[in-house]
Formats: sequence, C-alpha cells, structure tokens
Amino acid sequence: MDRTEPAASAAPESSVASVTPVGIDELLDRVREGLDRIEPREAFAAAADGALLVDIRYAELRDRDGLIPGALVVERNELEWRLDPLGSHRAAEATSHDLRVVVICNEGYASSLAAVSLRQLGLHRATDLVGGFQAWKAEGLPVSH
Repeated sequence: MDRTEPAASAAPESSVASVTPVGIDELLDRVREGLDRIEPREAFAAAADGALLVDIRYAELRDRDGLIPGALVVERNELEWRLDPLGSHRAAEATSHDLRVVVICNEGYASSLAAVSLRQLGLHRATDLVGGFQAWKAEGLPVSH
C-alpha cells in the first residue's frame, strides 16, 4: 500500500509559537550579546560625532528629570515607525540605515530591547546607553529642564 505524506498546512506555523519561553533577564542577556552598548561619556562623544541620541522615556519621566539637549524624543511605542528610514512616518533625522542610533530609556533596560528592534529594521549601528538617562545624569552630562 502506498503511503503519501500528509498535505502541508495552508497556514505557516508562527515562529513565536515555536520559541521556548524565557524570562526577561535571560532575554536581556541574549539581546545584549549582539549590542555594543555604550557608557554615558561615550554616548556624549558619539553625539558630537553625529550619532542620533533617541530618548524613549515617557513624558512623566522627562518632565520630572529633564531632557538631554539635542536628543530626539520618541516614545517607545512610536520608535520603529519614526526611525525606519523607509517608513512613511519617519522622523527627519531617520536618514539612513547606516545612522548610528543610541537609544536611551530611564535605566538602560527597555532601551536594549528597543535597539534590537531597530537592528531588525536594518539600523545595524543601533545600540543603547548603559544605565540609561539616570547614568547620563549621574555622570554630570548636560540635562535641560
């Protein structure tokens, strides 16, 4: 008797469904392996050399703690749309996939995940700030209120 292979499912399996669950600490460790994370003084120098600092903190934190002069403020939920050089909703600063982007959150956690998301869009030089805005401020780097 001839046996044939079962027909392939019409819907492809979701890649998310096949991923083994991990905790956020392990996920952060994994994503950070691919990032060249930078310290506050390095970020300050990078901005002077043309890197784009992107502050993804929410409004309450910006109002409470201040802003990094010259940083582009883009809330986290808009980041990919605003930084995609091919996107119709891109910020004027999103000029190229070669742009060096330094993502800054409050303490350096959410920014790691955000930087990896930007890399998935082709922004291969995206990274984040170790310690986030709080580390920037602690180093005595410029902050405006």
